[in-house]
Amino acid sequence: MIFNNQYIQERIKKSETLREKGINPYPNQIKKGTPSVKFLKECAYIHDIETDEMKQDKTKSYTLTGRLKFMRIMGKASFAKIEDEDGLVQIYFNRDDLPEGYYNDIVKKLFEVGDIIEVTGYPFVTGTGELTLHCLEVNLVTKAIIPLPEKFHGIQDQEIKYRQRYLDMIMDSEVTKRFKLRSRIVSAIRRFFEDKGFLEVETPMMHPIPGGANAKPFITHHNALGVDRYLRIAPELYLKRLIVGGMDAVFEINRNFRNEGIDATHNPEFTAIEFYWAYKTYIELMELTEELFDYIFDTLGLERTLTYGEHEINFQTPFARVPWIDAIVEIGGIPREIAENRDKALAFLKENNLKYDENWTLGYAQAELFDEYVEAKLINPTFITDYPVDISPLARRSDTNPEITERFEFFVAGAELANGFSELNDPLDQYERFKAQVDAKEATGDDEAMHMDTDFVKALGYGMAPTAGEGIGIDRLIMMLTNQHTIRDVLLFPAMRPEAPVAQTSQVDPTKQCKKCGHDVLEELKPAKKGKGMFCIDVKACKDRASERT
Repeated sequence: MIFNNQYIQERIKKSETLREKGINPYPNQIKKGTPSVKFLKECAYIHDIETDEMKQDKTKSYTLTGRLKFMRIMGKASFAKIEDEDGLVQIYFNRDDLPEGYYNDIVKKLFEVGDIIEVTGYPFVTGTGELTLHCLEVNLVTKAIIPLPEKFHGIQDQEIKYRQRYLDMIMDSEVTKRFKLRSRIVSAIRRFFEDKGFLEVETPMMHPIPGGANAKPFITHHNALGVDRYLRIAPELYLKRLIVGGMDAVFEINRNFRNEGIDATHNPEFTAIEFYWAYKTYIELMELTEELFDYIFDTLGLERTLTYGEHEINFQTPFARVPWIDAIVEIGGIPREIAENRDKALAFLKENNLKYDENWTLGYAQAELFDEYVEAKLINPTFITDYPVDISPLARRSDTNPEITERFEFFVAGAELANGFSELNDPLDQYERFKAQVDAKEATGDDEAMHMDTDFVKALGYGMAPTAGEGIGIDRLIMMLTNQHTIRDVLLFPAMRPEAPVAQTSQVDPTKQCKKCGHDVLEELKPAKKGKGMFCIDVKACKDRASERT
């Protein structure tokens, strides 16, 4: 039973008491009050009132709504702080301003930190200079029956922050600000492409064949059709079908699903934008990517140099461009004769106890060298260009060197943010590339290799205009822009392992908690002088906690 807890039971009883007194703890016809930021801005003039008495303006009336985050009861008067979407506001109320008995019997006994309330009154400035609402009316909006974590320690368990993001947001306003910024970034990306004349489209989330990227898919089953379906790993092949159909510029801000590991930069489902542009090349995509970053930074008012962990990252455009093989040699430090020779590259991997497979082509061996020796060193925004054909099954071959493709990947802070290329539109070449991927799957057991998609090959057979396409990982981009080092901190509800079964909640041991405030961190408690019970070592913190509980 999730409510089998002493403190929760106490709050439930208070909720029942409210009903007995004719007060609905969950009323519905409440309108949102004046936003806190508007109240503080409009009433700032009160600080400048010239008077020997209290600075106040009884001619103004404001109604505020928010969650009680702090409450200090001092006899017949109380100070509290409520928080809405914009921030905190201090409020003050006393016994004589409220209906008879309301302060003593309702506010003092039945209102608690965590409750959502509505207050109406006039603004004044306290002796300490804080703009405050003097409340003439106080109403309950929502009774919280589960207590918030005590504010001095907050949520200590990182896993709870991810599992109970709502609680994380209640306790830490910076978390809410971060996710608001995420929404602004996504909106800016959408506006940028719309302003460029791209059309936003929606493509299937369930695919008959996994495709568009090298990744292991999730498999589901369609009962009515009696067939398996794959959650999309990328929308690429559907978006390019639209180019075949005559749409010249399309984009989709999409959710992708990949049945792979979870780590600091990978979540099984993630957000990306993919866009395809007819009559353009990968060179123009790199230029467009630079324009996009300039637009995002200008729109959000961000400095061009941002801190990311121990690095200062310079986002000033244009970004560096380094060919694939030069990156392995010059940045990775691998001798060119090894980097350009399959047998020597495989031998090098083996000698250095790195992952390798005797069936790998040179491109796959180079990819392992790149991952091991290059990627982590790409701190400032960098385009790595000219990828090998054998690891780029959807990219167009270079006209000057058929062993490489017109492809780039974009890296920041040692992580890939984007992948783009001039699209392969030769149906015969595409068929052979798919076939090579199928052969690689059979030879190496690579469950991430692409499947044969004959319908897509058929679509190319009708003719696709020269096209360039790119995908940008939005989650990783937001990590960079908000200085977060795990993808879970930029996802509202990240994937988590199943929670272990919760044992039957036992009653709180009164001998292991403070008799005054209920604090139960043993190292912060001391036994009573007469040996009866425990008390907090920090007396001030104990008083604050006790006042919050009342």
